[in-house]
Amino acid sequence: MQLADGILTADVPRKRLYSSTTYVFLMWMLGSAIVFLGIAIVFLRNQVKSLRRLAAAAEAFGKGRNVAFSKVEGALEVRQAATAFIQMRDRIQRQIRQRTEMLAGVSHDLRTPLTRMKLGLELLGSDDAVGELKSDVVEMERLVNLYLDFARGEGTETASDTDIALLLEDVAASARREGTPLTLEPSAELVAPVRPNALRRCLNNLIANAKHYGGHVWLASHAGADGIDILIDDDGPGIPAAERERVFRPFVRLDASRNPATGGVGLGLAIARDVARSHGGDVRLETSPYGGLRARVHLPR
Repeated sequence: MQLADGILTADVPRKRLYSSTTYVFLMWMLGSAIVFLGIAIVFLRNQVKSLRRLAAAAEAFGKGRNVAFSKVEGALEVRQAATAFIQMRDRIQRQIRQRTEMLAGVSHDLRTPLTRMKLGLELLGSDDAVGELKSDVVEMERLVNLYLDFARGEGTETASDTDIALLLEDVAASARREGTPLTLEPSAELVAPVRPNALRRCLNNLIANAKHYGGHVWLASHAGADGIDILIDDDGPGIPAAERERVFRPFVRLDASRNPATGGVGLGLAIARDVARSHGGDVRLETSPYGGLRARVHLPR
């Protein structure tokens, strides 16, 4: 530096301008962050794993499948949610068992007097009055069975992996034996966890409904992105779009006269939707490409 009486020279040692502790501090900060990040990832993975197990169990139980979920783990809140789920599952299963046992007793108590009435009528002869009484008893027995089917739900039947294509072939063969003009569209193997007897009941109700209002029935199935769709089409008059949700209500019929000769008692569609929803799916009514009504049964995989 130029001064009036000369030049001022200042020397500064490099070690006073540079310190290795700065890099050491940064390395410690970075290393500590990596360690804490690893600990946080492990902790969060354990918590998320518990939540995923609980979510999978809840989804499976909602689809009517057996859920062997008993291990409670994770954070306090997750353990509380898992415990509440287990208690809820046990209460629902206990209620289903009690309802099934009660309805089994009701079924026996109702069918016993009907059987006695049928036997008594057989001993009375075969005049017109007796024939009408026999017809009434048969109709009463049919209605009792239908009401019990609706109230009983699916009972204790467990879900199992089932080839839907083979099940549809059995349903179609049974419908043809009963005189239903039915066309089954071939399909590839479609496996889904379902309750076979319950699904047969659902499809039989929909096919019977299609047969009653149409002249021909078409049955098909195909796999979608989120499950399997079963299609039941007919060439009947169909149902107005505004009435398609109302007909799923129990005992609702579009025929205001409720004449038995023009239809059932209004439980077929309600039972079909109840079965589909117990599998985690649903039944929707659409316009059929054949001019009548299409019932779409959706089953998740």
